[in-house]
Amino acid sequence: MGRIILSRAAAKDLVCFGVVALAAAPLRAQDTLPRRLPPVVVTRDKARSPLDLPYAISSVRPDSVAPGQPHTMPEQTLFLLPGLTVSNRNNPSQDARISIRGFGARSQFGVRSLRVLRDGMPLTMPDGQTPIDYLDIESVGSVETIRGSASSLYGNASGGVIDLRSAPPPTAPLAAQLRMWGGSNAARRDALLLGGTTRFGWYQGNVGATTSDGSRDYSRQELNNAFLRAGTEVAGTQITLTGMGLDMPMALNPGALTRVQFDTNPTIADPLSISKRARKAAHQTQIGMAAQRALGAGELHAQVYGAGRSLNNPLTFAIVGIDRRTSGGSARATLPLQAVGLRHRVTAGLDAQRLSDARKNWANCNAVATPTASCPTLPVERGNLTLDQRETVVSFGSYVRDEIERGRVRLTLGVRGDNTTFRVADRFTSDGRDDSGERTMKAISPMSGVSVSITPDHSVYATASTAFETPTTTELANQPTGIAGINQSLDPQYSTTFEVGTRGRVFDRLEFDFAMFATGVRDELIPFDIGSGRVAYQNAGRTRRRGAEGAVSTTAGPVTLNATYTYSDFAFTNFVSGTTQLAGKTIPGIPKHQVQFSAAWRHRHGFALVEWLAKDKIWVNDANLAAAPGYALVNWRAGSNGFFGLSWLSPVVAVQNVLDRTYVASVAVNAAGTVTSGKFYEPGPGRTWYVGLTAATGNW
Repeated sequence: MGRIILSRAAAKDLVCFGVVALAAAPLRAQDTLPRRLPPVVVTRDKARSPLDLPYAISSVRPDSVAPGQPHTMPEQTLFLLPGLTVSNRNNPSQDARISIRGFGARSQFGVRSLRVLRDGMPLTMPDGQTPIDYLDIESVGSVETIRGSASSLYGNASGGVIDLRSAPPPTAPLAAQLRMWGGSNAARRDALLLGGTTRFGWYQGNVGATTSDGSRDYSRQELNNAFLRAGTEVAGTQITLTGMGLDMPMALNPGALTRVQFDTNPTIADPLSISKRARKAAHQTQIGMAAQRALGAGELHAQVYGAGRSLNNPLTFAIVGIDRRTSGGSARATLPLQAVGLRHRVTAGLDAQRLSDARKNWANCNAVATPTASCPTLPVERGNLTLDQRETVVSFGSYVRDEIERGRVRLTLGVRGDNTTFRVADRFTSDGRDDSGERTMKAISPMSGVSVSITPDHSVYATASTAFETPTTTELANQPTGIAGINQSLDPQYSTTFEVGTRGRVFDRLEFDFAMFATGVRDELIPFDIGSGRVAYQNAGRTRRRGAEGAVSTTAGPVTLNATYTYSDFAFTNFVSGTTQLAGKTIPGIPKHQVQFSAAWRHRHGFALVEWLAKDKIWVNDANLAAAPGYALVNWRAGSNGFFGLSWLSPVVAVQNVLDRTYVASVAVNAAGTVTSGKFYEPGPGRTWYVGLTAATGNW
């Protein structure tokens, strides 16, 4: 699988990590390690043991495994999930890049190639894109991921699945928490949480306000978000309401840097982003209702949901305005059966989604000194209208899955069919072109897998699965040739994955999860800059991905140790860019090696935690002409469960990037320009700190 080559600085960090962990080990306290191999529900079914499932699936409880989080950094919430990489762009106007086995690493906006859910409610739109700026993580109790192709269950853009599950509501009729955070770069977050359980049902919710100047120039952010979840039972049917909302009036865009700019001063912003006042203001709400009812020994589940979003997004090359409406629904039935002497568990379901965007573009007239044809009236920011169109995407999918059990062997067979239609109605034809058009894309996604129970606490599995991903409407519209209409030559990408793995626990305290996989992708969607900040897409011929993932965790008295390793050997096997054959080149945007460690010491009066993260270098373009260097970071947190003898008052102090490393947290893949002029590099913050204080009426 190759060797991990650590720099001298990374090796020094690892030694520091080990010293802290060993120093904590002899201390005695309560063992608060969560129960091993907790059930997972990300499989579109009731809670199941991961030992029964024939594919890589992981679950982590962020605040239990890694306490002291301010719930503003997705890389903390998603820490210790093997196969998953988070590249925080440290740009409040652009979401963090989240990828699983390389799927999603090229995303320009939001999350691509992955399905994201909140308590089972889809957040991913029918074109496969997921904005996560409105994803409130204050009350996330667990994160469950399918680390591989999952289109047989979830359809479009299912190179992996992330389901964020809420923590259980308090058992008291009314419980409240007030959380306050402050730290470097004028960062502040205040959050109020309420929850309770009564004879009529249960409820939980939170509201929060966050402000920060950011670690770079021109990166201020102001946002308010909220989350609500409530449930009750009516005539034997469990009914759950989920809602979330975002009001983000300001998110400045510092842009990416050239290598010279990064080496000179990684805290600066791209001068063009400043002069053109690049930024984002967004408002979004989403509400869903789900119903679940027993069906004999099986169950019925149905849900409906809808969302609205408005966006004002001045970019360096244009100003984009979007008024979005999305809606959807799903239904599924699960029924155990006995046939041919075998036990079957059959699940069948339907999904439907609709996206409608009213999109407008204007010329960006900031930094325009004298009136022009595009900017006739100064100093008005919005110049002439350049685009006005209605974009709709409608998708339908149906699936069936059969789990067959005989003794220690479980065989799973499944297939799903999807139909996705894209329509564009151009309302701005005075420019002499009509971009109206329609395309329909279809896919059949089968899977098969087998899981064998070696012991009650140990299983092995093998699976073959598939995934597909359509282009988004924007990707279909940005044609590299500049001609009008929808790109008729840009096709979905398709992938097939073969995987083997094992998981379980030994010696009652050591939990493990190992997997190896090989994925072949044809017609991979590849972005490239076509100038003026605009990105177009093309299909690569073929790529191959080989990798391995491992996770182990254990306890030693009051100390919990966790480690994950991700190996990613991803390359083009047939891809002609222009006239250059790039076969054999590494797929950019993904580190070949990633290692995560954590050691947490817990006492009934508090905790201490140290984390170590190391990533290999990351190529910035398809030709592998330049790379962002690898890096290693150390983070530290400590907190108390009682302050000045007050059990309801809990302080936290934390330092991120303890050793003040300078590093590239994310790269803009295939940015325009040469190796020296291309703005590929998105710097990470240096040493930062934060403190927090929680006041609570009782335990949650």
